[in-house]
Amino acid sequence: MSVLDRFRLDGKVAVLTGASSGLGVGFARGLAEAGADLALGARRTDRLAATAALVEKEGRRAISVGTDVADPQACQRLVDEAMTAFGRVDILVNNAGVGWAYPAVRESPEQFRSVIDVNLNGCYWMAQAAARVMQPGSSIINISSVLGIKTGGLPQAAYSASKAGLLGLTRDLAQQWTGRRGIRVNALAPGFFETEMTDQYQPSYLASRTERILAGRFGNVEELTAALIFLASDAGGYVTGQTLVVDGGSTIT
Repeated sequence: MSVLDRFRLDGKVAVLTGASSGLGVGFARGLAEAGADLALGARRTDRLAATAALVEKEGRRAISVGTDVADPQACQRLVDEAMTAFGRVDILVNNAGVGWAYPAVRESPEQFRSVIDVNLNGCYWMAQAAARVMQPGSSIINISSVLGIKTGGLPQAAYSASKAGLLGLTRDLAQQWTGRRGIRVNALAPGFFETEMTDQYQPSYLASRTERILAGRFGNVEELTAALIFLASDAGGYVTGQTLVVDGGSTIT
């Protein structure tokens, strides 16, 4: 197998949450380009058809399943539908996430819990369901954030806590599953990429963040997807329990 062949995902099946918009759409396209069939999950089912069409345009198969990852039964259903359609699950990309900025003294318990339920708990429910059917050589990638490592200048306690917790979850699941089950578990920590989430921010805030990025710009989804494919494929076969930061250098400034 050549070096480039190790990045191929031919014959693999990937389960992708948060597949209806933003980074999820780019991830779906990239996974399909690398050769994977996909089970796509998201709450906004009306938008999943467009993502599925992108996968099929690459000559791969796709199914769409309405999924609220905060519900463990919905997570199990997504994995079950993938097994019914494709007979296997090789890759899980825990991409579903929510986030907003609330001052800590005003954030309600419900607001805080709603972020934790999706960003942290949802990744755990998905990982549990997928690990039960995954075979040795499989890969789980949790999409965290640089805000799990550093602050971003906004009041985002719930989001930052959920993304930091996800890094600890990644390490523990890797410790439990890599040796015994042959399942690698890693995290991606993106910096600033243009998504629906960044559309909520004021231009002045985005400009202040750009000043802290050594690359001098926000990232594009293709750059992050390339890192995802590395972790999902045999190219990353000796990498587990790690957090791969893709941020243009912002965490070192």
